[in-house]
Amino acid sequence: MSSLFYKDISTNEYVSGCLLCDEAPCRKACPHSLEVDTIIRSLRFENKAGAVNKLPNLLPCDTCEEKPCKEACLKGKINESVPIDKVMKAISTESRVKENEVDLAIDFCGVKCENPFFLSSSVVGSNYEMVAKAFEMGWAGVAFKTIGMFVPKEVSPRFTALSKESVPFVGFKNIEQISDHTLEENIEFLKRLKKDYPSKIIVASIMGQNEEEWTKLAKLMTEAGADIIECNFSCPHMTSKGVGSDVGQNPDLVALYTKATRKGTNLPILAKMTPNIGNMEIPAMAAMEAGATGIAAINTIKSIMNLNLENFESEPNVEGKTSVGGYSGKAVKPIALRFIHDMKACENLKNAPISGMGGIETWKDAAEFMALGCENLQITTSVMQYGYRIIDDLINGMKLYLSSQGYKNISEIVGSALPNIVPTDKLDRDSICYPRFDRQKCIGCGRCYLSCYDGGHQAIKVDINTRMPILLVDKCVGCQLCSTVCPARAVEPGKRVKK
Repeated sequence: MSSLFYKDISTNEYVSGCLLCDEAPCRKACPHSLEVDTIIRSLRFENKAGAVNKLPNLLPCDTCEEKPCKEACLKGKINESVPIDKVMKAISTESRVKENEVDLAIDFCGVKCENPFFLSSSVVGSNYEMVAKAFEMGWAGVAFKTIGMFVPKEVSPRFTALSKESVPFVGFKNIEQISDHTLEENIEFLKRLKKDYPSKIIVASIMGQNEEEWTKLAKLMTEAGADIIECNFSCPHMTSKGVGSDVGQNPDLVALYTKATRKGTNLPILAKMTPNIGNMEIPAMAAMEAGATGIAAINTIKSIMNLNLENFESEPNVEGKTSVGGYSGKAVKPIALRFIHDMKACENLKNAPISGMGGIETWKDAAEFMALGCENLQITTSVMQYGYRIIDDLINGMKLYLSSQGYKNISEIVGSALPNIVPTDKLDRDSICYPRFDRQKCIGCGRCYLSCYDGGHQAIKVDINTRMPILLVDKCVGCQLCSTVCPARAVEPGKRVKK
């Protein structure tokens, strides 16, 4: 059985083990000056074309006997080093992708952005030095950490992560509030950033406790040089009542505070929505009718995480106690996309500009948000995990994708997926798509049989001699559970036929 069948699976497993070190020793150890770390990072962030394009025409790994990069790999101190030579050889057979001229600049709420990638309002954009570093690395803008008239008293610790199997960071929980800098300090940060980086976009996220504060904050942010005002109607773990997601769940308060914000500024206003609600369109419409220019969505989802079954304490653990906090990261992306779609499918919101966020980690994630109608993107959790450097593959991966598809400008993909999301009663229910089994790829593990029998329709049996699956067509409903669970990618949807 050829290992070529499983090259992508093996390569993905290899790179998923990479620690993505800062100042990676593997790169320093390579005697041939290969960009070992950035190549692996590109693969990790689904930018295979970018990784391939970084390889030299003649791969030196074939003749490198000592493998100093593998010896230097810090993963080896934990268990096994990443087989760097195997990764390089695997992708060296791929064709290079030509990067044609593609424009990532996009207009959002009347503001010209060099690309759609912004830091979202959080700790990743909370002082001058941090944001300046991000701007230097290629981020087009920042939604600065929410500014209020008060400085919150925070707890320690306030972050934790959800892991599953070999994945250490499926989701992330935080119980941090708004900026821990004074109003005066934050205003100075914004002024310096706009002075030093005039072409970058400053979104001033604000949170007031009454109408007067919303108006005053909007006025102060405008005077400080902000390009856009974002109203934080959605933080799920504020200690004060009547702020954050308490506002976002109440359309009347959303309208009241949006109007108050509009009194203090002539800048574009984004209303940041909470996902802790069934129908986001209602508060979003209230915001737009009250003077908002666009919508930002989603903020974090209320959650409880990592319950210890020995002492029944949860995380983040503050002296044995915790609180409901905001859940974010890759796991929330499908939920975020659903809310984005619902707003774009709403007649009263279909033309509203949307800044999308919630689980964006790779250029593919970003493209999905844009395909559902977002013109701007905000990112936090993946930056907290991997650093500002993820912008390299966000930009490069997006450019290579757009170029390969013949697009000239990123705006061409905005909303392109919306026609393909329809109500359930509009889906074809008169045909069936049976699974197709690739006998050459099948390794006989029986996972398809187990899942079909225990969680499906008992439509697969196994040949006791070959361990190959046999489809029982009369029982198969075409649910494709088998293709979803197959670890060897040996099952895929077949031809669709009439029932």
